Amino acid sequence: MVYKNFRLHCIIRVILLGVTIYLFFYLVLQTNLYATIAIVASIIIYQIYSLIHYVEKTNRDLTRFLEAIKHTDFSQTFTSTGLGSSFEPLKKAFNEVIEQFRRARSEKEEHFRYLQTVVQHVGIGLIAFGQDGEVSLINTAAKRLLHIPHLKNIKVLEVFSKPLVETLFKLRSGEKALIKADDRNDILQLAIYATEFKLREQQFTLVSLQNIQSELEEKEMEAWQNLIRVLTHEIMNSVTPIASLASTVNDLLDSQKPGSKISSESISDMQGALRTIQKRSEGLLHFVDAYRTLTKVPRPNFKIFPVAELFGQVEQLLRAHVAEKAIDFRAVVKPESLELTADAELIEQVLINLLLNAIHALDGKPGGSIKLLAAMDERGRTIIQVADNGPGIVPEVLDKIFIPFFTTKPGGSGIGLSLSRQIMRLHRGALSARSEPNVETVFTLRF
Repeated sequence: MVYKNFRLHCIIRVILLGVTIYLFFYLVLQTNLYATIAIVASIIIYQIYSLIHYVEKTNRDLTRFLEAIKHTDFSQTFTSTGLGSSFEPLKKAFNEVIEQFRRARSEKEEHFRYLQTVVQHVGIGLIAFGQDGEVSLINTAAKRLLHIPHLKNIKVLEVFSKPLVETLFKLRSGEKALIKADDRNDILQLAIYATEFKLREQQFTLVSLQNIQSELEEKEMEAWQNLIRVLTHEIMNSVTPIASLASTVNDLLDSQKPGSKISSESISDMQGALRTIQKRSEGLLHFVDAYRTLTKVPRPNFKIFPVAELFGQVEQLLRAHVAEKAIDFRAVVKPESLELTADAELIEQVLINLLLNAIHALDGKPGGSIKLLAAMDERGRTIIQVADNGPGIVPEVLDKIFIPFFTTKPGGSGIGLSLSRQIMRLHRGALSARSEPNVETVFTLRF
């Protein structure tokens, strides 16, 4: 029998249970019908069980609802048929929650498929693995790069390159590495970048791999071309007048008759030519010595030291130059307790070079100012900036100032900025420049 109202259903069941209990006691007290008494007792027990089972249907539905969420089974539905209007909001809420979970799961699966598509189609190789080397993700680009159809553990890559596997295990979040590997008579220069993340309380490492051999070869060729262009220019500038003057001296000697005395005018001309040859030869030797200096930068001796202390030493060294040019010099460290891990002597050499360049740029300019600033950038890295309000550097020249031996300064060697950038690279940092002519020129050291 289906009742339309839960309350009415419960009342009728209670009334029937009461009538049955009354009948049971009547039979016990007034008759000797033991078989009938046993049947009525069984009916009472069944009625009690049925009533409890009926009343606890809500608890069973709630349990079923929670189990469905626990096991992500969103195929369940809940109806309030025969329970009355008071149960409709509850069953409706159950169904709405199940539907929301179903939609969320569907969206999650769509996002996962979208991410998988992006990861598989990106041109850079990606590998995610756990601390034991078990691979949880590898995209198509990585498979093509390493020539493998699948990968379960990165230790398998030892056949491809043992240094690669060692580097993958050593890399920590944010670190980079460059690995050279032989691949079927081909050379690979793999640029590797790592990041770490946690998933379900497990530590994973995600690395990107990219073969930059062609880019390195292109940049190497470009660097050689620039170097050869500068070397050729400097050598030709020195050798051409030397050859010309040597030819002139030789002609003077050939013009003299055997046994005749060399005139004082010819001697004077030859002495002038030889002095010029000597001067140009010394200039060429100086140039070669400067090139040798560029290739002999010592390895940094890293130590932790206060930046304010470094600024104090630099300011003391250049105080006379600044005072002589009437330049407004300011050194600022934010915060004052800022420390740096680097080779203090090499960084001091870089700062002195940059500050001397700034002082030279301000020569003869009224109201010249130089600012030396140390602070933390938006990524939490230490930066040092040297800024001046001199004439600045035009865009055409700004791209060339770090090329060895390129200079716009009369009598300059052209190795100062190249040497400074090389020192910063040895510190795993960078040296860059920006300039707005006649407004501000800023050189930035990033560590």
